[in-house]
Amino acid sequence: MARKIVQLTAMILQNGYLKGFLTGSLYRGKLKQFCVPGLNCYSCPGALGACPIGSLQALAANAKLNISLYVYGFIVLVGVIAGRFVCGFLCPFGLIQELLYKIPLKKIRERKVFKLLNKLKYIVFAVLVVGIPTYLTISGGISFPAFCKWICPAGTLEAGIPLFLLDDRIRGAVGLLGIWKIAVLLLILVLSVKMFRPFCRFLCPLGALYSLFNRISVVHIRTDGTKCNDCRQCKSHCPMNANSTDSTECIRCGDCVKKCPGKAMSWKIRKW
Repeated sequence: MARKIVQLTAMILQNGYLKGFLTGSLYRGKLKQFCVPGLNCYSCPGALGACPIGSLQALAANAKLNISLYVYGFIVLVGVIAGRFVCGFLCPFGLIQELLYKIPLKKIRERKVFKLLNKLKYIVFAVLVVGIPTYLTISGGISFPAFCKWICPAGTLEAGIPLFLLDDRIRGAVGLLGIWKIAVLLLILVLSVKMFRPFCRFLCPLGALYSLFNRISVVHIRTDGTKCNDCRQCKSHCPMNANSTDSTECIRCGDCVKKCPGKAMSWKIRKW
């Protein structure tokens, strides 16, 4: 419950521009110059900050811009401090998937192929966030936002649907691409009922970036070897099926800390 409160608070703080939800307008104040830590669409009517993935795409073709260096620096800083703790506590779309997973329907059992599919998010980052935006630009020299344009379900849910309902011009402009994005969103939402956080596991490029810092992040979960009896309850209860708390798949949800019968696991600040 405590984690859900933090997740809900983070969602509200990142999308606190209430006027936007009433009028369909976007917040364009100074806060929009700064990135939020989680995946949260810039075009969401309530968004007060920028999405780091959207920012990376928009400026991928022009690495000389200071803002592009700021975005990379921001992601590295957050990654070093928290790793995928951001996924477990601060990402709005992660919370939405978790709430859907609580619907009491039969779940998909863990399969070996899922470990292979976990690697897909790194390909998504390399191709759709860096590769295509670096070499394909639109008007004004802005990079083509391939991930946001073709895949991002968070953008469809947080921005596309609200703006579709609030803005007549957008309703009139919806075509095949809009139908495709709705289909992608619906697929992920349905899978979220059957599987814990499918988007985070298989497709999220921001989770892919933060995962690279899990082994060194300041905030982490430590196992006390003197108390651990190797019962493997931590692994059997891990919703992400991570092998350890330093695994790239660990989102620091803390379930292992609560389930450990020997109290061998605890939150720690890493001392390098």
